[in-house]
Amino acid sequence: MKRLLSLLLVAAACGAAPSSRAAPLPEAAPQTQGIAPERLERLDRYLESSVARGDYLGAVALVLRHGRVVDWRAWGHRDLERREPLPRDAIFRIDAMTKAVTAAGVLMLMEEGRLNLDDPVAAYVPELRALRLADGKPPREVLTVRQLLAQTAGFGGDPSLEQAPDLDDYVRRLAALPLAAEPGTRFRDDAIGAVVAGRVIEAISGLRLDAFLHKRIFQPLGMRDTGFVLAPEQRGRLAAVSTTDADGQLVPAPAANGQRITPYLNGAIGLYATAEDYARFAQMLLDGGVLQGRMVLGRKSVELMMQNHLSHLAPPTWDQYGAEGYGLGGGVVLDLARRGRLGSLGQFGWTGAQSTWFTVDRQERLVAVLMLQHQPQKVLGDPGKPAARVTNLLYQALVR
Repeated sequence: MKRLLSLLLVAAACGAAPSSRAAPLPEAAPQTQGIAPERLERLDRYLESSVARGDYLGAVALVLRHGRVVDWRAWGHRDLERREPLPRDAIFRIDAMTKAVTAAGVLMLMEEGRLNLDDPVAAYVPELRALRLADGKPPREVLTVRQLLAQTAGFGGDPSLEQAPDLDDYVRRLAALPLAAEPGTRFRDDAIGAVVAGRVIEAISGLRLDAFLHKRIFQPLGMRDTGFVLAPEQRGRLAAVSTTDADGQLVPAPAANGQRITPYLNGAIGLYATAEDYARFAQMLLDGGVLQGRMVLGRKSVELMMQNHLSHLAPPTWDQYGAEGYGLGGGVVLDLARRGRLGSLGQFGWTGAQSTWFTVDRQERLVAVLMLQHQPQKVLGDPGKPAARVTNLLYQALVR
């Protein structure tokens, strides 16, 4: 009887969904993992109502505590014609959530003694030896691998970069552009650093970025629906991207159709994934680089990844509230009061331009992934916006 009741509670928490896929990790009733089910329902009701009133086309949320799935639900539709319900295993553009995956790849090479974070990038990408500032002078500081991952490389960017057919051509184009700042002196939320980090992975490993990530991360972690290109049989699960018109109605937004987001392999914004796949990656980080007995990263590498690598800046934060630093591929919570929402010091995560979001909280042994496909980004921003509400609704459910 107790076993049957436990299974019913899990079913109620995770909800019915038009997918027969098994949970990505073992399931458990929320109250067995220190979460009040009736409080967790507040999060589900908020997402359900947001979709029902047309804020979003659809949403998938997945929450794990102590490595067990306590909530995994989908709401809404996959397409704007509202013909297909959104399945729990829908595939999304995860955009800047790609950066944490690329950072993990770089750290793997560090663990093998093939690079150090403070190595000059030009040692692996010689095209970038001749970088110059806007006044034509060489930078005083050497551009390092760490700065690529911490988004302090100083690149300025140009639309011509997006036309590069491959990473070799991308770095050649980048080398011809002036730096916007001295390396290491300013945080800039852009894609360039992580794209170049992808080229560093290729140069050291001898593999294309997609092949390296598949071999070293996706395959070992069982991330079967994650990649830069979707196979034809996967494209029927790709969630449509929407935006809101002047009348507040959902309308289509330009989006990739399962092909590459950019012509080159983009280690910053290029991946597609399901909530379950990314949850497995995030749980690996929470568990110190190991998932279900498979070691992907060392425990100390994950600790380094989640430190604030902006500590030398004044202020040592990236956000307007002075509450979050930045690690290697994601933000790090430094000040809960300034942040103005529930959470934990050291909480690690990031968001994507299509409104995807994830968090890894080692203190609370908590992982959460939220998948939306909406432009402009609605997950992070002002304290009264969905990011704060989702975070508050998640953390208020913790009872022990």
